[in-house]
Amino acid sequence: MISRDLVIVGGGPAGLAAALAAYENGVKDILLLERDQYLGGILNQCIHPGFGLQYFKAELTGPQYAERFIQKINHIKEIEVSLKSLVVHLTKEKALTYIKPGAMQTLTAKALIMGTGCRERTREMIQIPGTRPAGIFPAGLAQKLINIEGLLPGREVVIIGSGDIGLIMARRFTLEGAQVKAVIEIQKESRGLIRNVVQCLDDFNLPLYLRHKILKIHGKDRVEKVTVAEVDDKLQEIPGTRFELACDTVLISVGLIPENELIEMAGVAMDEKTNSPESSELSTTSIPGLWVCGNAYKIYDVVDGVTRDSAQAGKLAAEYLRNLP
Repeated sequence: MISRDLVIVGGGPAGLAAALAAYENGVKDILLLERDQYLGGILNQCIHPGFGLQYFKAELTGPQYAERFIQKINHIKEIEVSLKSLVVHLTKEKALTYIKPGAMQTLTAKALIMGTGCRERTREMIQIPGTRPAGIFPAGLAQKLINIEGLLPGREVVIIGSGDIGLIMARRFTLEGAQVKAVIEIQKESRGLIRNVVQCLDDFNLPLYLRHKILKIHGKDRVEKVTVAEVDDKLQEIPGTRFELACDTVLISVGLIPENELIEMAGVAMDEKTNSPESSELSTTSIPGLWVCGNAYKIYDVVDGVTRDSAQAGKLAAEYLRNLP
């Protein structure tokens, strides 16, 4: 079986930062696996500004932020990049199997860094009743449809949850000519960054309903309307506060979950509440030589923090390899 010094799974901001840091700290055999056709991960669809303020002291878009790392990676021959490569199996011995066009390969890694990112919570996870018509999207999927595929998912939009992706998509839909009827947040304050509330809602006069929740989604073939109500301190409906909003699209922006099924398969000790590894030190796991970084380790508010902490994972991997017999 083929053995590699360091394998990094995920070519988003976490994996890119880890690969560069590992190389800069002496690792000369690095394999970077990315399931998409491009490096950059989620940054590729985040075409809005606001990235790099901490790390680069400059305001960049997501693709611009990613490009600064990709250009460096492409000039380092010791970092092998394998695109369209999906890891499907992982063992506690750090043996992994991945598939790519025309091939399936298995190899072992002396050190392994997982930068697999996160996924969005769904409607089912927050138990919104009603029918199941077309027009209900996770906010990140709607972002990809508009920014990557050039498709407008709907014309009259209600957004459930005020996470950063939802706030940014409220602005994006507005700029594309759609009407954002409301952003509905069950808590007493927004879950997103203050700057996103100001720049994405306040600047466009978009309504934010705090301490409100969606009671039901209506529609047969396509979303037709939603029923909304105000809630009390126990998040229960306040009688007499119901109202309806006509819409053809509902976006769900209610949080992210670390994508860690592979390390769970390998037997890493997991925190069931957060779906992230139990850890006494940044990025470490219960399996020696295996680290998790970026949004797979914990959910970050800004990508600059992902880069900083993922670089630390790359340094730890380099130190681990230097100390191997």
